[in-house]
Amino acid sequence: MTGFGKKVLQLPGKKISIEMKSLNSKQADINLRLPSLYRSKEGDIRQLISESLIRGKIDCNINVEVTGIESAPRINMELAEGYLKQLKQLSDATGTSGDLLGSVMRLPDVLQSAQDELGDEEWKILEQGLLDTLEALKEFRASEGSRLAEDLQLRLQNIEEAQAKVVPLEEERRQRVKDKLMRSLEQLKSDVDQERFEQELIYYLEKYDITEEKVRLSSHIQYFRELIEEGNMVGKKLGFVSQEIGREINTLGSKANHAEMQRLVVEMKDELEKIKEQALNIL
Repeated sequence: MTGFGKKVLQLPGKKISIEMKSLNSKQADINLRLPSLYRSKEGDIRQLISESLIRGKIDCNINVEVTGIESAPRINMELAEGYLKQLKQLSDATGTSGDLLGSVMRLPDVLQSAQDELGDEEWKILEQGLLDTLEALKEFRASEGSRLAEDLQLRLQNIEEAQAKVVPLEEERRQRVKDKLMRSLEQLKSDVDQERFEQELIYYLEKYDITEEKVRLSSHIQYFRELIEEGNMVGKKLGFVSQEIGREINTLGSKANHAEMQRLVVEMKDELEKIKEQALNIL
């Protein structure tokens, strides 16, 4: 399920921006982009995210913007001078020129954080900011979940309406089976044992009877609705129930032996495929 959350924290001399995005995934796949100062807390940050969001492909980006001189990075003068000296020697040896100072400033470890390590107070502020961002992302997910639930209810209703249209066709189908048997017997031009004929007719009607399938289909749809109302990590259950709904619809199709009923079965299958696609987006 997709989601988005953002939080901006204002600290003395710096501004911390936290952004999280999530996409549907069967497992928790967390991608973190952190300033070097916060690397020591990477494990704690991952645990916070995984416990709150459970699963999904999650991108978390924490960016720090310096707003005061007290938080400005320090230049490692000794290292920078060493880099510059070597670059000048390389420039003289190759006869090339360029912005040597600019190149030096982009080399590793030339700029160092004003803080050597993350303080407890700043971590508490960052931790709360992460929790607020996670809450915003979950609210986004909940909003999308409500829209998904409405769509699923509509698809279930469409299946039920198609199933209801099957009922009036059953009597017509029974009569067709009877007429077909009568025509076959007439072509044989032989006397018919009426009792045996009734037995054969009952056999064929039982073979094509779809009462159990209709009952089970209605039961599975009702259970699907109950799971939607329940919420709370039902995505896998919805997937299983949708498979059971599919089995009953397929059996209806195999027993239909009627063009209009087959058309209605195709409509139900189409709606079920949309339900299965949506169920993949639910936790």
